[in-house]
Amino acid sequence: MKNLILTASLFAILTTNIFSKEIKNIVIYSAIKTDQNIQDSTASVEVITDIELKEKHFTNLSEALNSVVGLDMTSNGGLGQASFVRIDGMHYTTTLVLIDGVIYNDITNGSAFLEHIQISDIKQIEIIKGAQSGIWGVNSSGGVINIITKNPKVGFFYGGAVELGSFGFMKTDARLSYKNESFYLKTNYNNTKTDGITAKAPKHKDILKYEDDKYSSKTISAKTGFQINETNKIDLSYKSIQSKTQYDGTNTKEDKSEITLKNQFSKINYNHIDSFNRVDIYAKQSTFNRKDPQGWTKEFDGQIQEYGFKSKIPYKDENFLIWGVDKKNYKQTKEYKIKYQDDGLFLTNQNIFDLSGKLIFTQAIRHDRYSKFEDKTTGKIGVSYIKENWTTAANYGTGYKAPSLYEISNSSKDELSPESVKSLDISVKYKDTKIRYFQNKIDDLISYNNNGTASDFSDDYFENTQGVSTIKGYELSYKKSFFEDILLTFGYTAIDAKDKDNKSLGRVAKELLKVSVDYYGIKKTHIGLYSKYVGERYDQLDKQGEQTGRYTTANMVLNYEIDKRTKIYGKIDNITDKYYQTIDGYATYPRAYYVGLDYQF
Repeated sequence: MKNLILTASLFAILTTNIFSKEIKNIVIYSAIKTDQNIQDSTASVEVITDIELKEKHFTNLSEALNSVVGLDMTSNGGLGQASFVRIDGMHYTTTLVLIDGVIYNDITNGSAFLEHIQISDIKQIEIIKGAQSGIWGVNSSGGVINIITKNPKVGFFYGGAVELGSFGFMKTDARLSYKNESFYLKTNYNNTKTDGITAKAPKHKDILKYEDDKYSSKTISAKTGFQINETNKIDLSYKSIQSKTQYDGTNTKEDKSEITLKNQFSKINYNHIDSFNRVDIYAKQSTFNRKDPQGWTKEFDGQIQEYGFKSKIPYKDENFLIWGVDKKNYKQTKEYKIKYQDDGLFLTNQNIFDLSGKLIFTQAIRHDRYSKFEDKTTGKIGVSYIKENWTTAANYGTGYKAPSLYEISNSSKDELSPESVKSLDISVKYKDTKIRYFQNKIDDLISYNNNGTASDFSDDYFENTQGVSTIKGYELSYKKSFFEDILLTFGYTAIDAKDKDNKSLGRVAKELLKVSVDYYGIKKTHIGLYSKYVGERYDQLDKQGEQTGRYTTANMVLNYEIDKRTKIYGKIDNITDKYYQTIDGYATYPRAYYVGLDYQF
């Protein structure tokens, strides 16, 4: 492994990438809550572009995130089952997931239902690594994932797509949009269903001998906006996700458990621009409704309401200051019957200096006042220096992660305390080769104590790991084109995750290697091959439980453009039919085949 990494590193440094111009033109929002060129951000940012989403044909958001360097996905079974993302090895509840800035994390357990987000309406996915509480507030101590949905083009458009695949998979999409100088409207509809595979299966057992767990989902989204005049506009958005997921409880063969979910996310934003500043006044709402008659939480009805004001004040050429206030109301009306609020005040400043190169300096501070937990002030400092083909950057931030309602209700005898995080990353980039070091120090880490088995959770509980736990590592990423029609992408991550007693944390992969090759040498055709290696990963603390790592998987996709309006594609997931589990006792898909058609009018 080390020889492979060294060889790739040296080779990458000696070459150039014609795709660099495309990367330079990417505009992001999530790093400091304003639009900026990705090169003007000091943060460690990964972006999945709309081109990648179109060409790779990920089934849902979970698959898309699994392609990013430094991210590791685990799941409780196949399509539609609960999926969890770790950024730089950090626990999934420390990652704040947003859809166009609207909170997607469920307030019960802090998790985001990544498995239900379809990609047909996504413009790009922005992943910000490291503690971001100084920008976004509580529960972003491990990073931020912001899903930016598409905006309509000028004119009238409609189109659709259909995809069929193994295990009774079927997906249909429909889209409609209109835009002129003063008004726009866009709607999208997605329907996905599959007979699926069993969610649970003992390791090395034939999953086809167990009952399938079906999954279906419907997603409706809409965007509209009005340009009142040259300096004022209003934008509104709405997304509804409804799903039914069968799963296995204590039994595996004849379990009929099913979760019904209906989540809604809405936003209204008023924007004003004048010679002094740009102002946004907004209201956002996330509504969660979940029914699970056989589960511990029979019925859940929760809501997050957010109101805010933000002002961006430019000064001295490229410098600017952002300040604002926001208020979040959290409410759960059924199982836990609890409500609390968070009032935030934030200030961010960015300066750009010309010092024989481009020096970017970002500072952010935020104070949150909580009705249920202790008040907290967090911050972030970032610096980046760009000269010719070299870029060096460093970021230091503090984070805060409050225990979820589920963690509180299933804690040990001692009351749970919030986690505090100190995050550092340093990177050096030459052309399109980047080396990055990261370190996260977590005080009072909230950990899951599994005293039972994969099918018995009665004795399990959450507790604070006293002292400081450390998750650190490094990553190497590289992108290079050959002969103008071959694109090679390489990403390697090594992670060392230990608690205060130097015991390895559970479910954190020690190594991740991701390699992809895209070929464009045949007219109107794209062929992609994508592979991933997961190193040592144990299911529990101190290398206890089952080994769920040490495997390699590969997927393949073929795209063909019939004409400018019509495209067809086929893909094979898990080409080698590799048997593996990401979480002990939960099944993953064997080899699967898919074909699809996309059309635009």
